Formats: sequence, structure tokens, C-alpha cells
Amino acid sequence: MATLAAYFKRSDGVAVSASRTATARAESDPFRLRALPNDDIYFYSKRIDNSRIVREADPAARGECWSMVGAAAVLLMLGASIIAPHVASVLAGYSVERLKLEHQALIDQKRELDVQEAALLSPERLNSLAKAQDLASPKSEQVVHLDNAGADGSFAKVQVPAGSPARE
Repeated sequence: MATLAAYFKRSDGVAVSASRTATARAESDPFRLRALPNDDIYFYSKRIDNSRIVREADPAARGECWSMVGAAAVLLMLGASIIAPHVASVLAGYSVERLKLEHQALIDQKRELDVQEAALLSPERLNSLAKAQDLASPKSEQVVHLDNAGADGSFAKVQVPAGSPARE
């Protein structure tokens, strides 16, 4: 196989030296192109069949491979042990901030509930509810003071009927 330039150059079929060829071309055809560099180089392709070649095992290569795997594992563990505390501290910081926000939200909720409780237990509101339901203040004989506790320290005793099984 030849280059394309060499193929077109051989159109005349006569082998002539390079200087004589250039002058002959100029005389024969003034519009013909000059010769290209490396015009006389031909490239051939040879088929090589490597299907029957078997690669020999290299015993040293196996050891090198395992030593590289071990070194990579050691470097990975070293890197992980260096990075792990920093990652843990960052995650702990995130959780602390989240808990601070949750604490603040609970404090705000408690304040709102305290305000609602104060509004519901205000004496003006209770008096207006009592008037709306026609309630009156208790009389003095209706009030029972628990200062007189029994000898055993109990304030009230359950009255069990005489025929009940709990009394026996």
C-alpha cells in the first residue's frame, strides 16, 4: 500500500530522479503540483495473530498487588480515623442547634399556654360565667373546713353498707 500522493505520482510509470522529475513536470505541465514531503514512503499492514500466545504468571506481581491493596486499606483507615471526629462534631453541632430551636419553640408554646390559662382563670371571667349560669356564692354553713382531720389523719371515710362483702 502506498500513500495517496505516491499513487498519483506513479501515473507516468517511469522512475526518474527527484530533480529531473521536478523540471520535467514544470516543462510538461505548469499547473501540476510539486512533490509532497515524504512522498516516497510506503506503509504496509501486516496481520499478527496473538491468539496462541499465553501470558506467563509473574509471582512477584501477585505480591505487589496484595501489598498495594493493604497499603490502600491502611491509608483509608487512617483517613477515616482522622475525618471521623470532625464529622461527629459537626453532626453533634447540628443536633444541638436543632434542640435549641425545639427548646425555644417549647418555651414560646408554654408562654402562650400560660397566657391562655391566665385568661381562662381570671376572676372577671369566672364571675361573668357564674352570673350567666345563675350561680351564687356559698353560704357560711355550706363551707366545710378540713382542719379537723380524724385521729388516724384521714379527712373522709368511705361508708360501706352493712351487708356488703367488703365489710366482713
